[in-house]
Amino acid sequence: MEYFLLLPPVAFVIYLLLSAGLSGLVKPLAAKGRDSEGKYKAYACGQANEINKVQPDYRQFFPFVFFFTIMHVVVLVIATMDASAMWLAILYIGVALLALRILFRR
Repeated sequence: MEYFLLLPPVAFVIYLLLSAGLSGLVKPLAAKGRDSEGKYKAYACGQANEINKVQPDYRQFFPFVFFFTIMHVVVLVIATMDASAMWLAILYIGVALLALRILFRR
């Protein structure tokens, strides 16, 4: 029974119920706010936030994200690989290099 409480889903539900209960207990102590004209408007650095007309383009950003992901997955897999599977590590590095070649081709 003691190990049952340590299972991640069970612990999550326990903490969720504890948090909800604590929130319900302290809610009456919270300050009562009043609705005002700008209550729900965006606000940053002391100035009203204006709507931007330009939408950012992330097309140049994605190759770097994929490079970062591929390299970190390769490093994690090879670092945790058994030394007797050296041929598999070399194959994995080859596939990763091929993926990077495809990613950065022009």
